[in-house]
Amino acid sequence: MEKTISQQIAEFAVKLKYEDLPENVVHEVKRYLYDSVGCAYGGYHTKDVNILRDIYKNIAGTPEATLIGFGDKLPAVNATLVNSLMIRALDFNDIYWKEDPSHPSDIIPAALAVGELVNASMKEVIVAIVLAYEFEQRLCEFAVPGVRERKWHHATLTQFVSPIVAGKLLGLTTEQMVNAIGINGSHNHTIGCPTAGALTMMKNTVDPMAVQTGVFAALMAQKGYTGTTAVFEGKEGFMDVFGPDWDVQKLVGNLGEKFKILECSMKAFPTEALTHTHLSATLKVVTENNISYDQIESVTITTIARACDILFDPHKYRPESRETADHSLPYCVAAALVDHKVTTQSFSEEKLKDERIWQVIDKIKGEASEEFEKMFPAKQPSKVVVKTIDGKEYSEYLEYPKGDPREPMTMEDLTAKFNGLAAGLLDEQRQEEVKETIFNCETMSCKDFMGKLVV
Repeated sequence: MEKTISQQIAEFAVKLKYEDLPENVVHEVKRYLYDSVGCAYGGYHTKDVNILRDIYKNIAGTPEATLIGFGDKLPAVNATLVNSLMIRALDFNDIYWKEDPSHPSDIIPAALAVGELVNASMKEVIVAIVLAYEFEQRLCEFAVPGVRERKWHHATLTQFVSPIVAGKLLGLTTEQMVNAIGINGSHNHTIGCPTAGALTMMKNTVDPMAVQTGVFAALMAQKGYTGTTAVFEGKEGFMDVFGPDWDVQKLVGNLGEKFKILECSMKAFPTEALTHTHLSATLKVVTENNISYDQIESVTITTIARACDILFDPHKYRPESRETADHSLPYCVAAALVDHKVTTQSFSEEKLKDERIWQVIDKIKGEASEEFEKMFPAKQPSKVVVKTIDGKEYSEYLEYPKGDPREPMTMEDLTAKFNGLAAGLLDEQRQEEVKETIFNCETMSCKDFMGKLVV
């Protein structure tokens, strides 16, 4: 009998060993761990993270896994959600965007929580993280067009990956892992509204929720709970319900020949991924030509059609929350025009009241390009034209942002990003200690590793 898609995925996941990983892949895992822990420190004080932390502290339960930074011990399932939201909260963690977008580092907390639960080594955790990136990124190429184009959120993809990551560390058999994928893949299909129109805290929370339930699904499968074997291709399965048009080869073909984590991107700005090339181009124009916001007559941004739909939605011109502002290209560009930089502070309550932003935001217009659309996602083109009140015109064209594998974040870039995010929690000595811990983590247990991340 022909193997199902879940069986092919599970067989690869169960067999993968640390010794199978090239040195550059292991190093890249550490880079994404460093980036993700920095993002978690940045999310430490956010309201949404602390709401969930308070709920779970009141619920309490068996102290199985550590909250990054806080040091609280919670059941592994619950710690997964809080840690995942911490990484995701500022929209500053990694990005992979092909037919679909995703943030594979959202899944890292499943590996850390279960790693603590079973007292795994960090070498075992590294393997699980490689699987997170491998299948999350492959799923981004599986649907043609992607599920985002079908009005579904990418948490719909994550539901299939998180049980693989948790199941690997639980030591599930191939059959058990197939069950875990089938369990979680039956109930986490996420509608697109968390990232459409006026955004709320759910924008950053839906993917962590799919990560959390993946841990629970793996625990269920470990105990003998069964799930749909053909959850992808079966009758009324994922492909039947969401179809048509799937590239199965991109999901399960040539597994192990090269690893997808090497193709992922990091974020240089704490904003929605489609803003990044535009922000890079805008900042290049205004900084190189020393243009202040009050000199500007108009800004025209040419982008792909789907970016216009997402980023120039009418709600985005008057964002009332951080979640809407960091997905609003007009707001992000306005902040860049005013401050000549975009940081986490660009979305603070104080900055949202900055009158200078509202003086310039309506001068920013989006323009869709079919030519640019054909170039995406191989390239993420942007053309920014800034006209000043004295009649001069300045323009910049870029095809991909800083952090793309073609222009990767250097270690200096990463360190500056981490230290900026951690500055309110860790002094310079502790910042360096955490960096050393992460880049030497293969010598440690997961429990010891997590203990060293507490502020």
